[in-house]
Amino acid sequence: MPRRSAQEWIRLSLRTPGILIFGMVLSPCGWILDLTATVAPNWRTLHDIPNTPENEFIQQGIWDICRATSTNTRAECNLQDTTYFGNQIIEVAQGLMVASLIVTLIGLAVAIPGVRCWKDRPNWTVAGLGGLLIFLSGVMTIIPIAWYTHILDDVSTVTPRISVRVGYCIILGYIGGIMEILAGFVMFIGICRCCGGKNRGEVRVEEVNRARFSHQKQPPRRVDVPSLNRARSSASSVPYSKDSMDDDVSFPRAKTPAARSVNTSYSGRPYDADL
Repeated sequence: MPRRSAQEWIRLSLRTPGILIFGMVLSPCGWILDLTATVAPNWRTLHDIPNTPENEFIQQGIWDICRATSTNTRAECNLQDTTYFGNQIIEVAQGLMVASLIVTLIGLAVAIPGVRCWKDRPNWTVAGLGGLLIFLSGVMTIIPIAWYTHILDDVSTVTPRISVRVGYCIILGYIGGIMEILAGFVMFIGICRCCGGKNRGEVRVEEVNRARFSHQKQPPRRVDVPSLNRARSSASSVPYSKDSMDDDVSFPRAKTPAARSVNTSYSGRPYDADL
């Protein structure tokens, strides 16, 4: 997409962009999982070991080896196994896992000033560089985890009679590495404006103006209402006057009783009913 000047784009709100929030929340979570996978001695477990009880198993990590039982929660650690620690994958895993933890912290330290927390606009270049470091840290976690899983049964000190199972550190390492890769990638795409600026929460100025003008209210249409004051025709047969139209005729009026006349000079012939 061709590069455009900052004057042609406008932010929809002053909130922190969603891609930066996503990266800043997901990367520390992935770092905690990677830290657990690095220090915990459970990259694989060995069961059915000869000359040992059936409920006893050995947990092997990249820094330590422990012996535990299914009936006892306490494990005996600091076991020595020079053959196991002499494998190439162990040395590579130790270096890459520690480097991944350090690079993740550096990436967060670089990305924090770029995220808009006290500014009107985020510094996309700085935040993108921090996201790139976080992305690389996730890759450095996935490499030893995937390599160790691929040669899980080929690591020394394993005989055909021994049952090998994947430890929880492998699962946590996969989840943490994927979380860091996603967080770093999402933050890095903020360097380039894509999807019409929606990844940054921006739109073009001309689009805002076009939408603003289209939503303006149209002026009310003027309607000519005919006047009700019409001249009364002289040939009308309606028995009311123009003034009577102004009276309230919403209810019937009572008729006025006629005045009774008293005739004191009655001289007619009296009847029996009058007596």
